[in-house]
Amino acid sequence: MATEQTTCKNCEQEFEKGFEFCPHCGQKANDELTIGVLFYNTISNYFSFDARFFKSFIPLMIRPGYLAKKFLEGKRLLYLHPAQMYLFISVIFFFLFSFVAREQEESIDRALKRDYEKAKKVIDTISEKGLDSAQVAKLMKPYEANKDKMGLNEVELKELDSLIKTGGNTKPNMNFGFDENKIDSLIDVGAADKVIYKEMGMDDDAGYFKKRFYAQMLKFYKTKSGGSILKAFYDTIPIAMFFLLPIFAFILKLFYFRKGAYAYHLVFSFYFFSFLFTVFSVLLLLNFAWADFPGWITFLIMISTFIYLFIALKRFYDQGWFLSFLKSSMVTFTFFVFLFPASLAVLFVAFLSY
Repeated sequence: MATEQTTCKNCEQEFEKGFEFCPHCGQKANDELTIGVLFYNTISNYFSFDARFFKSFIPLMIRPGYLAKKFLEGKRLLYLHPAQMYLFISVIFFFLFSFVAREQEESIDRALKRDYEKAKKVIDTISEKGLDSAQVAKLMKPYEANKDKMGLNEVELKELDSLIKTGGNTKPNMNFGFDENKIDSLIDVGAADKVIYKEMGMDDDAGYFKKRFYAQMLKFYKTKSGGSILKAFYDTIPIAMFFLLPIFAFILKLFYFRKGAYAYHLVFSFYFFSFLFTVFSVLLLLNFAWADFPGWITFLIMISTFIYLFIALKRFYDQGWFLSFLKSSMVTFTFFVFLFPASLAVLFVAFLSY
């Protein structure tokens, strides 16, 4: 006697009608959509994630390498998936980071505007009347004391001193590398951007990136908004991290080439970067709540991330203490070798896109 068959609404596979759940995909056989079913699925999925996150979070912080090792042993439902862990914690970190970034953007814009207006006020004053040597020395004193902060070198200080002594009629110079008075004149008469670029020093046969560079330079000259560049830089960091994490896993593969496929090292990297983002999030909160947070504590916390990596590599790859310390040092150094040019590339992309 043939058994009565039914079809799963999810995977469209046939199975015996007596089953409560589809034996192929696991969906409930009689899953009529009601308000109760809708909210039950949502809440159960949320609390399932929530329970696994908190079950995974403590081992992540205090047991280096434990979660990655358990995941490879097959315990993949008990703890939060490494990619989910990384995405969840990185979202929290960049959410907190956005508040710090916004404050720094505004601070840079205020500082640039303040220094520019201060220099303009000084030059306007000395253009109206000559100053004696005592007045010149008094005006030069704050610039000499804060030359590093304001980005002034010795040559620029001498030029400013000479300008004050002569009472020349000019405008504050932010060292753009071109004749600002000519550029201002071209802007005032509404000259085409191509004409202004040429006056700034761009060649006629300049390529795309060079043209883009001069376009952004002109934009910065008009707005003098350093905060916009910083914002663009911060906006590109999540994208950069998307590439840096697999690079870190590739470095691990190079040093542990006999310890499994690339995916094994990627699992370790997901959990390690989750730990790093958690530490960075805590540092952001501490610095936000405590304005004068001691730098030496921050330094110790950053050192602890290397210790964490050292212990995690020891446990995950099951090698000796000395060899693990040596490899953790070499992995860290190699990663920073990649990190430096990556940071410059991100800064360049940020400048071209702000």
